[in-house]
Amino acid sequence: MNSKTPIRNRDVMNNHFVMVDGMRTVAEAIQEAISNNVNILVVNKRNEHDEYGMVLMSDIARKVLAKDKSPERTNIYEIMIKPVFSVPIDMDVRYTARLFERFNINKAPVIEAGEILGFVTYDNIVLKGMIAKS
Repeated sequence: MNSKTPIRNRDVMNNHFVMVDGMRTVAEAIQEAISNNVNILVVNKRNEHDEYGMVLMSDIARKVLAKDKSPERTNIYEIMIKPVFSVPIDMDVRYTARLFERFNINKAPVIEAGEILGFVTYDNIVLKGMIAKS
């Protein structure tokens, strides 16, 4: 990494996610993920004082499939992670990687002015941020 110009979350984040309502069923959310070719679902805030939630395909596998629950009768809010650990858009990716390690996570939404603009993952940090572009 170039020590003179820090690489920020904005430089490595991706915007491969879909916003869904927590009242949607898991089956509807899976269809939404398939239609948009994403594997991260962000659960919308219910109001201005609420927080975002998140559902990954691995959450669906562990909390619905493995427990033999019906995806047509399970709502997203029942299986979501909430609140989610988020990172600021201008944070240096070295600090993002340290937070990931400290809290044992591998992805987080990138926030600016209270809105999710994208996601940063270990993969993004390594593949887009480790080597300075020439």
